[in-house]
Amino acid sequence: MHAIGRRPRVCGSAASDYFFADEMKGVAVFYLLGVLIRMRSVLAILILSVVSTAAQAQDIGTPASGKGARWWDGAVFYEVFVRSFADSTDGPLADDGIGDLRGLIDKLDYLNDGDPDTHDDLGVTGIWLMPIMQSSSYHGYDTTDYYAVEDDYGTNEDFRELMEAAHSRGIRVIVDLVLNHSSREHPWFRGSADPRSAHHDWYLWSKRKPDYKGPWGQDVWHGLDGMYYYGVFSTSMPDLNYKNPAVTRQMLDVTRFWLEDMGADGFRLDAIKHMIERGEQQEHTRATHQWLRGFYTFYKEVNPQALAVGEVWTGSKTVSAYVGDQMDLAFEFDLAYATMHAANTGERARLAKTAAAVLRLFPRRQYATFLANHDMDRAASQFGGDMAKAKLAATIQLTSPGVPFVYYGEEIGMSGHGPHPDIRSPMQWTPDPGAGFSAVNPWHRVNSDHQQVNVQTQADDEGSLLHLYRRLIRLRQEHPALSVGDFRPVDAGHGSVYAYWRLYKGEAMLVIINLSDAPVDRYGLALSHRQVAGAAGAVELLHGVDLLPQGGANEMGGGGYQPIGVLAPRTGYVLDLTAESP
Repeated sequence: MHAIGRRPRVCGSAASDYFFADEMKGVAVFYLLGVLIRMRSVLAILILSVVSTAAQAQDIGTPASGKGARWWDGAVFYEVFVRSFADSTDGPLADDGIGDLRGLIDKLDYLNDGDPDTHDDLGVTGIWLMPIMQSSSYHGYDTTDYYAVEDDYGTNEDFRELMEAAHSRGIRVIVDLVLNHSSREHPWFRGSADPRSAHHDWYLWSKRKPDYKGPWGQDVWHGLDGMYYYGVFSTSMPDLNYKNPAVTRQMLDVTRFWLEDMGADGFRLDAIKHMIERGEQQEHTRATHQWLRGFYTFYKEVNPQALAVGEVWTGSKTVSAYVGDQMDLAFEFDLAYATMHAANTGERARLAKTAAAVLRLFPRRQYATFLANHDMDRAASQFGGDMAKAKLAATIQLTSPGVPFVYYGEEIGMSGHGPHPDIRSPMQWTPDPGAGFSAVNPWHRVNSDHQQVNVQTQADDEGSLLHLYRRLIRLRQEHPALSVGDFRPVDAGHGSVYAYWRLYKGEAMLVIINLSDAPVDRYGLALSHRQVAGAAGAVELLHGVDLLPQGGANEMGGGGYQPIGVLAPRTGYVLDLTAESP
């Protein structure tokens, strides 16, 4: 096991030593030193970036092409809760009812088998692992040792083997990094109520309980040994004090450890809007943004190809302020809500407005798209089990800009609502007892619908949700326009028809989605004759009924362009047009 609280190592450049200088005081200094590092290390970073990109392209796939391309631009990620994904069948953790890293390794071929000629894998090229570090809870968001894999999941060596197996299949892996707080059971926190403790000011302590609440009206000051400590989420998760340079030094060492020693490809940063408080202002403080700028400089120096995607659960305008010089991507919550609303109601207006706003706000599409995650009711439950709506939402997400993240089980329509354990239940692999997750009773009950909703049942069904996800992901990867291309909305003259161009280097993909539960024939795309002239009419049918043959349905009249005479209910189409780009 890695030593807790070890002395951090120095960085690669001379300027990096200043990150750990004893005289460094406060977040402002940390940020300014980060700027110095960026200025002095830029040449080294550029060289490392070129070498790293070339090497990684051989092992785990070629990054998206184009000027300033980043490997994640063309990626599709899959969010995994290791505890609920797959219980290993051999080794010391076999058949204990708890998912583990070796169980995940056994299932990698389901996610991506590394063979582009096969079509029976999901095809994802990235994995986000929910917390896998030592923790005092089932979910892992209260860390007790930042340098060791959770005992329930395996060992550090198991993680390294996972990285090797994933990379050999073209999959990159990012891990949840909980910077904002630790566990109350962490050795740093134990005894820290004593002002004489070496770790006393690693947390926020007060002799008297402050008279304010948290951002959503919750108690944030918790009593212990006659004093009060700050924890924005709960009594079991005390916030770390980043006004103390020693905390920053320690967490930078943790960051380096996972990138260098463990080989992770990056991080999902949990709850970063709460990093540094300013009295009653407990989110989005200036000091938080300054700290994150320094953090960005640091992890890019360690590995220029490392990815950090942040959780900033709020509106798009505020979220967008975190990307560019603080992190590579941030999750887009407003867009997720709008996508789910469109699929649920059959109305396009809110989605169209939100998509346009997001593209204006985020530089270079630096946002991550999703439908639901481990803190939300599952998408299928939000749709009331309606798989047609689930297919619509998947079609929108996987043909739109941004970097898609799919929550495990979402691709088969797993349900889950209410308490968090119920939306993090075991993956449904088969209709057998235990859903094929484990040979014994799992840590949490499996959903009662697992006999109908499971991978085995849907694998060979061309009309299934799983089959659609496979085709959408493959289509996105085969056509760069759908992943990294420009997005241009198209007025369809109908409140339930959502249409848009995806354009990239001469490739023009036209996406048309009928959100309604009824067929639509009275629509017309507001395109010019020039934009559709010479269309080859190559149509990729994602799901639904057969298309009308090209020809009679292509007239450009007063009502606009109709490439398909009748749009089937709740059906999405992707058309590959070779005409001059609009």
